Amino acid sequence: MADTGPGGPGPTAASRPAALGPTTDDGAAATTRNHISGTVYGAAVQAQSIGTLTIHEPAPAIVPGALVPCTLPPVTRHFIDREAVLAEVVRLLDQALLAGGAETMGHGGAPLVVVLWGPGGVGKTATALRLAAALRGRFEEGQLYANLRGASASTAVTPSEVLLRFLRDLGVHPAYVPTDPDAQESVFRTVTAERRLLTVLDDAHSAAQVRALLAASPASLTIVTSRTDLGRLIVEYGAHTIRLGPLGTPDAVGLLARLGGAGPGVEAVARRCGGMPLALCAIGARAAAAQQPDWELLEREMAMSDETDGPYGDERPYADAGAGERKAPPGAAGEPMRGAMDVSYGNLSEAAAKVFRLASLRPWRHVTPGAAAAAAGVSEGEASALLAELADARLVEAVSEPEAAAKTRESEPQAGDGSATGGKADASGQARYRFHDLWRQYAEQRALAEDGIAGAAAAVRRTLLWYVRAAAAADASVLPGRWHLGPAYARLEGRPAAYENGFSALAWLRDERENLAEAVRAAADHGLDELTWQLCEAMWGLHLRLGFHQQWVATHRLGMEAAARCAEECPQAEGRMRAQLGFAYLGLADYGQAAAQFEGAAASDQRAGHIRGEATAVESLGLLRLKQERWADAAECFRSARDLARQVGDPRALALLEHHLGRSLQGMRRHEEAIEQLRHARELIRALPDPYNEARVLMTLGRTLIDAGRAEEADEPLGRAATVMVAEDSVVQQSDLAELRADQAQQVGDTKAEIRWLRTALQLHERTGAPRTGAVRARLEQLEREEVCENETGRGVADVGGRERGDAVPEEFSGEE
Repeated sequence: MADTGPGGPGPTAASRPAALGPTTDDGAAATTRNHISGTVYGAAVQAQSIGTLTIHEPAPAIVPGALVPCTLPPVTRHFIDREAVLAEVVRLLDQALLAGGAETMGHGGAPLVVVLWGPGGVGKTATALRLAAALRGRFEEGQLYANLRGASASTAVTPSEVLLRFLRDLGVHPAYVPTDPDAQESVFRTVTAERRLLTVLDDAHSAAQVRALLAASPASLTIVTSRTDLGRLIVEYGAHTIRLGPLGTPDAVGLLARLGGAGPGVEAVARRCGGMPLALCAIGARAAAAQQPDWELLEREMAMSDETDGPYGDERPYADAGAGERKAPPGAAGEPMRGAMDVSYGNLSEAAAKVFRLASLRPWRHVTPGAAAAAAGVSEGEASALLAELADARLVEAVSEPEAAAKTRESEPQAGDGSATGGKADASGQARYRFHDLWRQYAEQRALAEDGIAGAAAAVRRTLLWYVRAAAAADASVLPGRWHLGPAYARLEGRPAAYENGFSALAWLRDERENLAEAVRAAADHGLDELTWQLCEAMWGLHLRLGFHQQWVATHRLGMEAAARCAEECPQAEGRMRAQLGFAYLGLADYGQAAAQFEGAAASDQRAGHIRGEATAVESLGLLRLKQERWADAAECFRSARDLARQVGDPRALALLEHHLGRSLQGMRRHEEAIEQLRHARELIRALPDPYNEARVLMTLGRTLIDAGRAEEADEPLGRAATVMVAEDSVVQQSDLAELRADQAQQVGDTKAEIRWLRTALQLHERTGAPRTGAVRARLEQLEREEVCENETGRGVADVGGRERGDAVPEEFSGEE
């Protein structure tokens, strides 16, 4: 598992702040006072005796050659009206340019913010995307899009989730995207401070959700859509608000004619739809399906629907509800929308109607054929065909290809009344569809009326069981060597792997991440404790490899509570959930909570007699102590975990624990003991065999030899480690190795070699946009100024390279991998 972060093998000089200066032979920092004068953009780099230095570099740096982001979904082909909105936004842009120029476009140098607001189904998304398409030529440095899912507070995505994707889209290497939300916001401001960006923030729930996502450059434009005017944005950022209302009758008739053709009665149908584009598109799709649309018949059907008042017939669940009656949820469809919905729903086949109802019972981010099949109790092939029928009827929409591409980079939507012509495949190869929230509410009402509470609950349980099994199969491919809990994993024993490799399995988990989190919430809401914690267990590989710490904490807190209630059925589950929750807090640098969870996990597993789980928890606590540089406490934890692991008889766990113990001794500057310990760990790992972790031990050994003043002896371990890291395509580890080599050369007084290795490190750091790029460059420039040499050597780059994989490989952890 992971000691989080892309860093090197323990407390190295390369990982210590440069402000500590060079180390003496016993590893103690030399006393150095650093001073930097000049203008600094991004990270302030400190190093010994740099003098005057000007650094124009964001931190973390943008990966060289990163594509200009353009993640806007396609616009609908059936767009009509709203020319006045486009003209108003263009006027605001031009006015801002006249007032302050291209570089200070907004009020007082603030970015320009436009809020399009109005009721659900009025076409806000389609309008925003049409605006963005028309204006993108003015923003050639990037266009970003995010669906904030703000129909309700429960579905609204956090700013952190969006920032993770935006930073990757903007070219920040995934290994250097912070986990802390405040740090993410700070980096986002840094990398957008001088970029002219167009951003569309779709379906915002609140101003707080938007605030952290506003690009810092005053030359940027942000278009926000929402069901309210987000008044705080007006106060704080001088946002301009434009209210969108229903289409006028001539435009509504024009839209219907485009979709289904003209004819008698079309104007009456347009009036029945109330000018709402969502309703007009659904009715237009119904008409288009007929060879000769009968608008008059459609109008009569809508009239009859109005008389029966919605999916509950005479019960009239929302309109004019009195005291004690069920009220309409915020944003629920009004009378014109409901009539169009009834007519569209009534035209579905019985099987498609069932999928429509039972796939709507939770606010899933998207619906796949597999999940829909489980909900409706049909085959996946049938579900795929039925979802396509729903998309043709405009009751669901196919997720757009740009969104799938954005998920591939993760990380993550699409529009109001856009064209839906069938399912689009995501990064893991599956088609995905999405409900507009008004359609989902309508479908949920239909399910409760036609399938009953028991039928709806059974459909949710089937869906959750499908997610548990599917996630467990993917997780087992991502981390095939780890131990697991739960019947979902027992089902996999003796079966072939569900995925060709771990990368494709991780792609599925990433694409389903938000649905898996929703599944955890659904299981908790329905009191399905066993499924709640099992879903969390199946998400372990996802979070270990990709992070998403805020979601991780939220889901695993529910998992921990559910596991505690399942103590009789599975006494090991609580310790497992606590240990995983501890790592979520560790990733957020909340060390107090992390320690509490690891200690609670050890106590729970001890009560349950689960020795392997207790060893994992104690080892996890030791890794936390390493992070805190509490070396003696870490060593004590690793020795205790080693004693427990010996009872289990796991040679891999024992070998990795010996490495961790060596790192603890290194941290205590007990160099000779650490060297002996690390050589022992290397022999154990070599016997497994495990080349990658052997290389990690060799890197730690090389660092320790350098710190012990035995730099000449570091040649062999560092050389062997470099060979493995080239084969592993681990650019982050190769850059750490190059810095270790430079430190080795510095200690033996070989300045030419030090320069050569720093050049290598700099090139590798620049390929990933590493935060240490500036520090390495400053050290290199200082040496080059001091080095006077007629025949400059080391122009080439030492071959510790290889093609870039693009991901830091996390610290190995015996209890998991």
